[in-house]
Amino acid sequence: MKFRTEIEIEPFPPEARIGYGNRMLAVGSCFAEEMTARLRRLGFACTVNPSGVLFNPASVAAALRSYDADEPVGREELHEQDGLRFHFGFHSSFAAADADEALARMNAARRAGAEALRKADRVLVTFGTAWVYEREGRIVANCHRRPASEFVRRRLSVGEIVADYDELLHTTLAGKQVLLTVSPVRHTADGLTGNCASKAVLRLAAEELAGRHDRIRYFPAYEILTDDLRDYRFYADDLVHPSAQAAEYVWEKFSEAVLDRRAQQIVPAAARIAAAAAHRPQNPRSEAFRAFCLRQIAAIAALPEADFSEERAYFEQYLQ
Repeated sequence: MKFRTEIEIEPFPPEARIGYGNRMLAVGSCFAEEMTARLRRLGFACTVNPSGVLFNPASVAAALRSYDADEPVGREELHEQDGLRFHFGFHSSFAAADADEALARMNAARRAGAEALRKADRVLVTFGTAWVYEREGRIVANCHRRPASEFVRRRLSVGEIVADYDELLHTTLAGKQVLLTVSPVRHTADGLTGNCASKAVLRLAAEELAGRHDRIRYFPAYEILTDDLRDYRFYADDLVHPSAQAAEYVWEKFSEAVLDRRAQQIVPAAARIAAAAAHRPQNPRSEAFRAFCLRQIAAIAALPEADFSEERAYFEQYLQ
């Protein structure tokens, strides 16, 4: 007997797969951060959301264009609320009481994004919601808790999203492989019916873009959670975000379909190194822990493809 319908994911072609020799920039919702955090923990070269979490496709596109232009944020672009200077294109974590400090944070992030975009041959884009908020005719990435009366709320159309990314594929993302996903995180603030309509728009846009461009591949993270797992026990206590078990299941599917063969061979050993680096000893000066550190350094040396420079530094400090 079968009690659920599993999604059969067609493996990505070799030219679209991710290996340790690739560099990735991930932009979009917190789900992009979840998957990228796993890749980084395993020693892949990844940069995620230099400007902070972005939820709608238009703001993701705007962030990518800002990295491509590599122009500094101007003081005139800042706004002030409750003693903090902020920018409608950046997450609230970049706000600061001092304008110079806020600009320094934002420009450092933009420079990091520009460098990551230049070096990346893989770009992971995760759409979270099709609902957007416009202020003075421009879509904002973050409302920064400003009064709702300042914004016009509307839903992007499939055509708007497709046109935006058609243009990006020929300019900012030219020559790069794009991995596109729709976040399975439920945007309940839009209402359940609004969330469903939003996800439908995102999914249709993703389908059309993947059909138009050979360099775009779609990974069905949204479908895995809503159709394969399809149960509230696979959500966290907030009933919005995937549970740890669900995230692990999505990662397994991702690894099988997207990672290249060499990466799949390396990942188990890389996972052991990552777990060892998370270990905190009772007696860091003991001979037993010293031997443990030496074993981990040897394991890192055996995986030259993976970036474990921070982990190596962690183990080496106990050998001095």
